[in-house]
Amino acid sequence: MFDTSDPRLILFAALAVVAVLFLYHWVTTARATAGDGSGRGGTRGKPGLFELAVGFGTNFFDTLGIGSFAPTTSLFKLAKTVPDDEIPGTMMTGHTPPVIIQAFIFMAIIIVDPVTLFTLIAAAVLGAWLGAGVVTRLPRHWIQIGMGIALLIAAGTFLRSIFGTDPVGGLATGLTGTDLVIAAICLCVLGALMTIGIGMYAPTMIVVSMMGMTPAVAFPIMMGSAAFLMAVAGIRFARAGRYGLKAALGLAIGGIPAVLIAAFIVRSLPLDVMRWLVVVVVLYAAVAMLRSAAQELRTGS
Repeated sequence: MFDTSDPRLILFAALAVVAVLFLYHWVTTARATAGDGSGRGGTRGKPGLFELAVGFGTNFFDTLGIGSFAPTTSLFKLAKTVPDDEIPGTMMTGHTPPVIIQAFIFMAIIIVDPVTLFTLIAAAVLGAWLGAGVVTRLPRHWIQIGMGIALLIAAGTFLRSIFGTDPVGGLATGLTGTDLVIAAICLCVLGALMTIGIGMYAPTMIVVSMMGMTPAVAFPIMMGSAAFLMAVAGIRFARAGRYGLKAALGLAIGGIPAVLIAAFIVRSLPLDVMRWLVVVVVLYAAVAMLRSAAQELRTGS
């Protein structure tokens, strides 16, 4: 039970409002573009087993700390399920409902200083709003280059996690003064980068640890930030129609039960083998993405 004076209740209420607004915009824009034949947000058809499996698997391991953006990008790229320039918007819309559930769970069970949590979430949302506005207008080859670089960065963070070279961190659960400003600037940048496919978990873990905070607070900070910023950015992608509706629905429908199973039933797993597998897949997809960008540039398309 929460005390009625708990400041997190404000955050939970705000997240609930943002979730409703996101769903409203997603439904209305999807209906407006349904059957337009553009291959964009109006893509017809129900999600198939592949899209549902990607949604379940990526969100299951996201809840346990693997991250979902790099694996999702890699799987969609390798399976050619979603056009490259629609992958960022597809992830921003489809992963939002499961991530909102994760945010409620982690913000409820892990205590973070409210001022720090509110400030970092606001900074990440601002970055995502600005970043989504840029990404929705970028040519395909620039998005491919951005996602290729994002995948290489993700592979690097997975390797850091495997070999235990991430900063250990301290015991603090909040920041003040200059430290809070520096962390907010970092989260703003991470929020913007998330719109091209760079997941926030590992970078946020590094930031909070380097600032002397306990690594556990990365979960509510990252999940809270991701939930708000993905909803905000997802609205912009939905309005622009620059996402794959069928794949996004698969991520959402498959992801929601995965989050609940991982959070309340499984809770933890030995993940190093899975991280190695993800590194291999992500590196392969990064090379494929950059090769596609090079081909786009050569053909001038």
